Amino acid sequence: MILKNIIAIVTGASDGLGREVALALGKQGVNLALIARRKEKLEEVKKQIKGVRVGVYPTDIKVLSQIKSTIEKIINDFKTVDVLINNAGIWQKKMPVEEVSEQVIEDVIAINLIGLIHMTRLVIPILKKQPESAIINVSSKSGITAQVGQSVYTASKYGVRGFTDVIKEDLRETSVKVAGIYQAGVKTDMFFKTGEKFSEGVYEKFMDPKDLAGIIVFMLSQPSHIWLEEVRVNHR
Repeated sequence: MILKNIIAIVTGASDGLGREVALALGKQGVNLALIARRKEKLEEVKKQIKGVRVGVYPTDIKVLSQIKSTIEKIINDFKTVDVLINNAGIWQKKMPVEEVSEQVIEDVIAINLIGLIHMTRLVIPILKKQPESAIINVSSKSGITAQVGQSVYTASKYGVRGFTDVIKEDLRETSVKVAGIYQAGVKTDMFFKTGEKFSEGVYEKFMDPKDLAGIIVFMLSQPSHIWLEEVRVNHR
């Protein structure tokens, strides 16, 4: 796909991986519709992106009415969309499932899985109108590997993997390419927002979000006859 002048939606774009993806795509000439909850943080990201059109859309991915309104605004502003990068997500602090609060369960599933599904189903009809388009769902290593204490988070990410695999087949005969990314730990604030603590040296081994953002740009920039449907990324 030729990236210059295409239009991409990036969710969870205010910090962490989403921010780095937005910055990396902007450098490639991609026009951006950035989605996250906090407008002021989105505006900070926008200020760092030069030479392309950038729209910011404060949205709570847990709220379907806000997702619908945001998609309408994006289409009104940009007229179309070429790429959807579903990156928004939250962490569940490691603990046995019986200790996880009801609110955490609802939030993790709503943001990591249900919001992603709604965002995707609303954007697919727009993507289908393009001669070439793509959806990249950022899942997690937890979407392919069971790990202690991550029951709810893993449930959401296994769900993302299953959803991704099915729409990949559903859309195979269309112009829309679908891929899932299954990455190990990334150095973002997602973990610390929950009060998560790691054993000494563990977090330091996590990958830089800039590196993962570079992989996403690489995936999108391949020739039209090539597509990386599933990418697993680990740190050494």
